[in-house]
Amino acid sequence: MRIRSIQVTRENFPLTRPYTIAFESTDAVENFIVRLGTDTGLLGLGAASPEAMVTGETVEACALALSQERLAWLDGRELNELGELTAEVRRSLSASPAAQAAVDMALHDLDARRAGLPLVERLGRRHHHLPTSITIGIMPLDATLREATEYLERGFRVLKLKLGSTAEEDVERTIRLREHVGGNVQLRVDMNQACSAPEYLAFLAATRHCDLEFVEQPLPAAQLDEMRALPEAARASICIDEAMLDDADAERACVPVPAGRVLNVKLMKCGGVTTALRIAAVAARHGRELMWGCMDESRISIAAALHTAFACERTRYLDLDGSLDLARDVAEGGFLLEDGVMSLTGQPGLGVRLL
Repeated sequence: MRIRSIQVTRENFPLTRPYTIAFESTDAVENFIVRLGTDTGLLGLGAASPEAMVTGETVEACALALSQERLAWLDGRELNELGELTAEVRRSLSASPAAQAAVDMALHDLDARRAGLPLVERLGRRHHHLPTSITIGIMPLDATLREATEYLERGFRVLKLKLGSTAEEDVERTIRLREHVGGNVQLRVDMNQACSAPEYLAFLAATRHCDLEFVEQPLPAAQLDEMRALPEAARASICIDEAMLDDADAERACVPVPAGRVLNVKLMKCGGVTTALRIAAVAARHGRELMWGCMDESRISIAAALHTAFACERTRYLDLDGSLDLARDVAEGGFLLEDGVMSLTGQPGLGVRLL
């Protein structure tokens, strides 16, 4: 079975509501949709959502990486060369992780469809269902509480609160949100690199009674050594995000002293399924937990992340709400979401269909 067609389209996806985090606000995102067709009529799908503030990959760089000229080497290649193909994708698109992720997941989708299996079964399933968090961006307190109520009414029981304004406002929003939702809702916060070490420790002390699952990336990504120097209890509350892009970063985050308890794997950061599995192997070696996160993305790449997450033993948390923010998408299927709990459909490959 050979690859015979390579098609990439650029899609502008408006968001259902404007979204603010510590370093940017946005109301629409650019995704690239990759379609790889075979001589037998199979179609493999992938999606890229570049984030320049995290990886340095601009939308223009992603577009160039996914140009017909850059992907022409795939034409005519045999699918039974999956390992060689994904290795070549990693080498040739190393500077563009979202582009790399889109091609990598499309190849995995094709391989699993050829086998007639969901990708998770092809990789080796470890989990069947887990709850995902849904994210509340930076906004005034009254809007925060209204949005939390909306999400609870939709069945979600894990909320992620974006922080990064003033220290006083961050503490107040966290405490008031916990009071508002009660003790039966899991609550995690994401600081997106907005803290110094003393500010992070002060935040932990002020919110100790809020029973937070973890604090995502409190310190700047470059301050890995400063995170290692924190007290053990403070490091145990950290989920590492921007400081860990790929498996080499994951190793650095764990050795010689772990900088956090949880590693946040995003296909758009690391370059796809292949590298995500390598990160999972690092987590297993060092006893770290995994959370699977996302950008604002099509269901295509969210499904790819979920298949991979469910194939990794150290997976503990999901933050795969990115497609829920889109006012439109180009695909359907891929996963099921009921009362905030995600599962897979059992369909071959990623289980997604183009609309």
